[in-house]
Amino acid sequence: MEILLIFRLCCNCTYTLLYKPIDRVTRSTLVLHDLLKHTPTDHPDYPLLQDALRISQNFLSNINEDIDPRRTAVTTPKGDPRQLLKDGFLVELSENSRKLRHLFLFTDLLLCAKLKKTTVGKHQQYDCKWYIPLADLVFPSPEESEPIPQLHATPDHEIEEMKAKISVLKSEIQKEKKSNKGSSRATERLKKKMFEYESWLLLYSPTIPFRIHNKNGKSYFFLLSSDYERSEWREAIQKLQKKDLQALALSPFELQMLTASCFKLRTVHNVPIISHKDDDESPGLYGFLHIIIKSAKGFTHSSNLYCTLEMDSFGYFVSKAKTRVFRDTTEPEWNEEFEIELEGSQCLRILCYEKCFDKSKLNKDNNEIVDKIMGKGQIQLDPQVVQSKNWHDDVIEMNGIKVEFSMKFSSRDMSLKRTPSKKQTGVFGVKISVVTKRERSKVPYIVRQCIEEVEKRGIEEVGIYRISGVATDIQTLKAAFDANSKDILMMLSDMDINAIAGTLKLYFRELPEPLLTDRLYLAFIEGMALSDPAAKENCMMHLLRSLPDPNLMTFLFLLHHLKKVAENEPVNKMSLHNLATVFGPTLLRPSEVESKGHTNLASDIWSHDVMAQVQVLLYYLQHPPISFADLKRSTLYYSTDV
Repeated sequence: MEILLIFRLCCNCTYTLLYKPIDRVTRSTLVLHDLLKHTPTDHPDYPLLQDALRISQNFLSNINEDIDPRRTAVTTPKGDPRQLLKDGFLVELSENSRKLRHLFLFTDLLLCAKLKKTTVGKHQQYDCKWYIPLADLVFPSPEESEPIPQLHATPDHEIEEMKAKISVLKSEIQKEKKSNKGSSRATERLKKKMFEYESWLLLYSPTIPFRIHNKNGKSYFFLLSSDYERSEWREAIQKLQKKDLQALALSPFELQMLTASCFKLRTVHNVPIISHKDDDESPGLYGFLHIIIKSAKGFTHSSNLYCTLEMDSFGYFVSKAKTRVFRDTTEPEWNEEFEIELEGSQCLRILCYEKCFDKSKLNKDNNEIVDKIMGKGQIQLDPQVVQSKNWHDDVIEMNGIKVEFSMKFSSRDMSLKRTPSKKQTGVFGVKISVVTKRERSKVPYIVRQCIEEVEKRGIEEVGIYRISGVATDIQTLKAAFDANSKDILMMLSDMDINAIAGTLKLYFRELPEPLLTDRLYLAFIEGMALSDPAAKENCMMHLLRSLPDPNLMTFLFLLHHLKKVAENEPVNKMSLHNLATVFGPTLLRPSEVESKGHTNLASDIWSHDVMAQVQVLLYYLQHPPISFADLKRSTLYYSTDV
């Protein structure tokens, strides 16, 4: 007890005599930096502030140079060196609930800690939840692992709704900063709310299981958002385990000393959310990244190979696309193009896998076969490079493997801009009334055939309509439909189902005007805003009756299909909300005249407009079956001026 008291007194003295003065200089440096930002360059104090800032920064730089070589090291009571090699925030599944933890990987052990809540002005500390010596740590194989307790996954629509709320708050913060009347107190209040929303998203969005086991007993279970991240932790631990590690047990005193050192040693200081970024930092890219995965070299043996693409989104990484499997080769040539939606993205990750077809390797954590990662790598997205009109060629190296790819970026407005077709024939870019009249049909042939094929063999496809199809396949189908090819049915039966789903989405996107028409756009949005359920029902049904017959027939045909897809949500993971998110902004868009009337920030990709478009389609998807005949028989008429 006396030893512990002496240790605490020493820690307090060290903090008062060593860290407090440096902390004051750090704070003064930040104050000087802010003063300079708000001081005119012609003010007489401006050069003096510059000198003071330079002196402060040089002092801190010298301190850091002395500290850095020993920054990741801590000495055990026995005099042995122990280094911190990796740390980061992970979501732990503990007692059937999600907990945000800070994980520290030392040279001989893995320590899981929680940041203690402290009062203002108090020095922050970590509370150790558990630790495992690396000599005792094992990764259970899929067949060895015990099934985890039932985890209620957060519905996708709740995740998307939270993203929308965050985007709206970001816009409000920007407006507050630009407004002369905007007070810093209002901005801070908005930032606090955004921090709460982002923290929720960080906690409830990860779904990829990562289990570690202490061979002396207990298992620990984490949820990650990225397979890349899971691989990094596994590889770092396994690399250390190749050394001659000895079993160890820390005394309470040793554990407290090690946990106390974590605050100084950590390399990741803040949870990865936007709220912690400086205003000067890049907001990332909003729009669409077009990327072609070309080929790969450097494999030592023939394998079944494919690549996945991950993009950062709202502070965490999400898998966005996947190439087809190239079988029995050392030099795969995919040449597949994808269009990936970016949400403030700054980094692209490419992972190369060897496909496993052995069903005995089924992972009990997520009921999926475990494929082997052959290599992984990431690149920062340079806005100046990717935003050029030309394709940018690049190579990413990973564990001796080289993957060649090309990419270019387009804004959301450019990607969704509707340009009528100049040709007299074809179906893409041609008015829907012209196509149905030519075909003598109620619903365009392309819509009927794509939907029929999806219902035949894609209704249980995971992520149908959400996962990108190969762009070259989509363009091939587009050309075939435009040419009214006799081989179109055979092509559809042989084509990847995601390419067929992508062709259907492309058809609606390239219509000269949205399916629900420019004229009725504001009426649909205002109808959704009605609070009285009966008034909303009357208005929304009347708006459908106001559509041209080809548009209405096609919309009801698509609506019936999307409901069928959602019935298989337990398998395909596509809920009504997911489908509304995919199709809403394509079927319902403001006209170019209305869009020019108010300019939005790039970060408004999930703004009020997009949210409203999703809600309109979701209303009809959740509505009982709607009949064309019943709509037309109705004699009730309501004004569209709501």
